Amino acid sequence: MPKIEVNEELFCSLAGRRWNNRAEFEEALTCAKAELDEESDKRLDAAERTLKIELNDTNRPDLWGTAGCARQIRSYYGKGKRPEYPFFSTHGNAQKSEWTVKVEKSVKNVRPYLAGFVATGKAVTDASLRDMIQTQEKLAWNFGRKRRAISMGLYRIAIIMWPITYKGVDPDSASFTPLQWDSPLTLREILKQHPKGKEYAFIQEHEPVHPLLVDAKGGILSYPPIINSADIGAVQVGDTDLFVELTGTDQPSVILAASIMACDMADQGYTIEPVTVEYGYDTPFGRTMTTPFYFQSPVFCSLERIEKFLGEKLNGNECVEALERMGCKAEKACDVERGGANVVDGVRLYPPEYRNDFLHAADVAEDVMIGRGLASFKPERPKEFTVGRLSPITIFSRKVKEILVGLGYQEMIYNYLGSRKDLVDKVLGDGRRIIQIANPMTENYEYVRDSVLASLLMSESVSGNAVYPHHIFETGKVAFKDPSENYGAATRQYLGMLSANKEANFNAIAAQIQTLFYYLSREYTVDESTDSRFIPGRAASVVYHDKPIGVFGEIHPAALENFGIIVPCIAAEINLDALL
Repeated sequence: MPKIEVNEELFCSLAGRRWNNRAEFEEALTCAKAELDEESDKRLDAAERTLKIELNDTNRPDLWGTAGCARQIRSYYGKGKRPEYPFFSTHGNAQKSEWTVKVEKSVKNVRPYLAGFVATGKAVTDASLRDMIQTQEKLAWNFGRKRRAISMGLYRIAIIMWPITYKGVDPDSASFTPLQWDSPLTLREILKQHPKGKEYAFIQEHEPVHPLLVDAKGGILSYPPIINSADIGAVQVGDTDLFVELTGTDQPSVILAASIMACDMADQGYTIEPVTVEYGYDTPFGRTMTTPFYFQSPVFCSLERIEKFLGEKLNGNECVEALERMGCKAEKACDVERGGANVVDGVRLYPPEYRNDFLHAADVAEDVMIGRGLASFKPERPKEFTVGRLSPITIFSRKVKEILVGLGYQEMIYNYLGSRKDLVDKVLGDGRRIIQIANPMTENYEYVRDSVLASLLMSESVSGNAVYPHHIFETGKVAFKDPSENYGAATRQYLGMLSANKEANFNAIAAQIQTLFYYLSREYTVDESTDSRFIPGRAASVVYHDKPIGVFGEIHPAALENFGIIVPCIAAEINLDALL
């Protein structure tokens, strides 16, 4: 979950209140689904103390900064007094802007969307600059999928000649001096030499055209999403007028991130001025738009559904009051039930400018619950009595575990999500059946594992200092594409086992598989395997009832090298569901 570091003095001033003790502060954080993780030395002044806050909701990127988290608390304890942000444009009502960014067709297939605004009227302090950078990084890393979907830049307006142009260029044709560097580099050289370039090269290195922000006199602002320039893009303490831009691959996400940043800076006392973005091609929001831009749609939820979700009957006024404490605009409303003509009572919620997480009526009910206060709901005893039992696959898996422990193996437990690099590329898998998540928060959890072997190899890669031999296993779920299933994907219980030592060989793993099946009272045969993760000719397929259900053998040296493993490894993987 995201964690933020906040300056205590700044946070309290933005929240509009102070707390007598840690218990009171932790209670206040619950309305933001947050908790205090750590605090610095209490002997320091509040202006110097730092609080570490952990956010327990990845659907609320507006809370990932000092101003956003403080805003939620201020609204909650201010009994719904919502901040006003008059600088937002809406459909058919664009704010007047003297600042323009022109987006050329050359970036359409690379990084096509841009949003921005100008912040003036207040000097940047050390605390506010640190918070801006933190919010920028949290939005770009978590919400922006490690800058792949969203990145952000801050610039000094005083040395920008407007209008700004956002265009695509040949990476060898443009050069500038990036931040934390003392000489010009081409875009391609930045990816190979600059620390930030190396870190984020995976986003751009394979593209023939790279994005660039330049002003009217040709001065380079930045190379999105990699690095700002060392002059225009070097914001410092004391600067008063800033240009904030965001680029990315999903327009609603880019606009929302810009809205979050604009609201945060407005809360800190900056005057926000809109920027007009002119596209050379069609976008979901048109060819010309002025940002910050409000695009969210209202959401209706019936009182009946709220009662069903929360288990307590609430009237419209109670729901509206609770939603307003959460910073939302809401009203009592009536709607027509789907497929009929019955009018139902409920509430209609208009999301705040900085939120776009109301995807379902359940999201409205959740905010009603938090806004009213969790302690206000009376606990109830369960009305139904049920007796639980272990599923057959769980009982069978426990038996498998006992056998593996008897063979000298140690059980491991792993995440089911990972990156393609770890789950496919490093282990030499073909990746044909792995499932990719459509909207991951980070590329480190972008894929659902289709095998246990990658997880075992990752453990072995960090176990080189432990005494050999190493014997580890896991029984856990994997998921993979399967056209024969209703949803096109199947979830199965797998056993994965790995042994690492200098004497590991095919005969050893074959003997262990034979022992396992003997104690499971199952008959099996073997067949030749061409699994790319294993050494050719040193692997076999496990066949049960004429169907392949697993594989075992010696791990390919190239895979071991990818994980930094220096000893031979043997491994096996078996579909336990198939054995039932």
